[in-house]
Amino acid sequence: MTRGGGYLSGLTVLDLGQLHPGPYTAMLLGQLGATVIKVEKPQGDTARQLGAETFAKYNRGKQSICLDFTRDEDRRTLLQLAARSDVLVEGFRPGVMARMGLDYTRLAQANPRIVMCSISGFGQTGPYAQRPGHDVNYLALSGYWAVPSQVRDVMGRPRLRLSDYCAAMHAALAILAAVDDARVSGVGQHLDVSIHDALTAWMAPALQAMNGPAGAAIDNLPHVMPDNDVFETADGRHLALGILEEAFWQNLCEALAADCPELTAETYRTRAGRLGDKRALNDRLRALFASRSLDYWEGVFRGRDIPWAPVLRHDEVFDDPHVRNRGVVAETPDGLRVAFPVKFSKPLPVQAAAVPELDGNRDEILAWASGPGPR
Repeated sequence: MTRGGGYLSGLTVLDLGQLHPGPYTAMLLGQLGATVIKVEKPQGDTARQLGAETFAKYNRGKQSICLDFTRDEDRRTLLQLAARSDVLVEGFRPGVMARMGLDYTRLAQANPRIVMCSISGFGQTGPYAQRPGHDVNYLALSGYWAVPSQVRDVMGRPRLRLSDYCAAMHAALAILAAVDDARVSGVGQHLDVSIHDALTAWMAPALQAMNGPAGAAIDNLPHVMPDNDVFETADGRHLALGILEEAFWQNLCEALAADCPELTAETYRTRAGRLGDKRALNDRLRALFASRSLDYWEGVFRGRDIPWAPVLRHDEVFDDPHVRNRGVVAETPDGLRVAFPVKFSKPLPVQAAAVPELDGNRDEILAWASGPGPR
C-alpha cells in the first residue's frame, strides 16, 4: 500500500466516520502524512449521498474499502486491518461497535497498541449518551447562545458546523498524544470524544464570566463592546471593527474625525467610559457607518493602524491576495482543496487531490492487511 511522506508517514488510520467529525479528524492526520483508509458501508459514507463535493471536502487522498459489518467475514476483515493499523476512528452511537463485536476490547486483542477514537454527540456515558444530535443541538446545550456578543445581540445560527470542527480538532490532538504513549508503553487506549463536551469546554470561560457579580445583562458584560462589532454600510455591505486596545481607539478617532468629531468626547477616552455608554456609542457608530459605502470607509481606513476588515462575500474570500499568498486553498478539477493551515518550516507532504471511488482500493488494502512483517 502506497504511503506518503511527512511527520505521520508511519501512521495508519482506519476512518469509520460518517459525514463530518470523524472524516475531518482523519483528514487532518492525513494532511500531516498519515495513511488513511476509509472504511465505508456498502452504500458508502452518508456524505456521498449528499453530493460529490460534500464527500470530497474531507476525504481527498484517502483510500476506500467497503465492509458490511452484518457479515462475519467483513468483521474479521476489519480486525485484520486493525491488527496492522495504529488508529481507528468511529462515529457510531455508543454501544454499536460492541454489538458488532468490534469494541475496543476486541480491537486490542487484535492489536494491543491500537488507539480507538470514538466520536459521538454526547459521549459513551451519561444520561444523554443515546440521544441523537447534530451541530445545532450541541450549540444549544453548551451555552453557545447564552453568551451575548453584540450590543444589539440576536440569536443567529453559525455559518459552519462549529461543534463538529471543535470535536474533530480535540480528537486529532488526543489521537496524537495517545499514539505517542502507545509507542512508548506498547498499549493503546480508547478515546471517548463527546462533541458536546468539546464545545462546552470552549464555552466554559465565557459562561463562568456571566455567572459572576456583573450578571448576564449586556450593559454589565465587559466583553460586549460598542466599538468591537460588525456594522452595515450604506450599500448594504458590512465592515468589522476589532477595537480593544486604547491605541486603536485613538487611531479610529483620528480616522473618523472629519465624519464624527463627537467620538473625541471625554466620556469616550477610556474603555470604561465607552462601556458605560455602550448603547449610545454603538448607535452612533452604526449611524455613521450606514451613511457611506464600504468603498468610502475602506479609503478612510487605508494605511491606518486600525484592526478593521470588510466582510467579504463568498465569491471574494478565495481571491483575497493574502489567502492566495498563503496558499490556503488550491483549485482542483472537481472542486476546492484546503491545505493544512499551519505552516511548518519543513515542508509537509503533497497530499493526493484524488477523491477515492467507493471501494476503489479494496485489492490493495487487503493485500497490505495480509502481508508479512511488522506494521
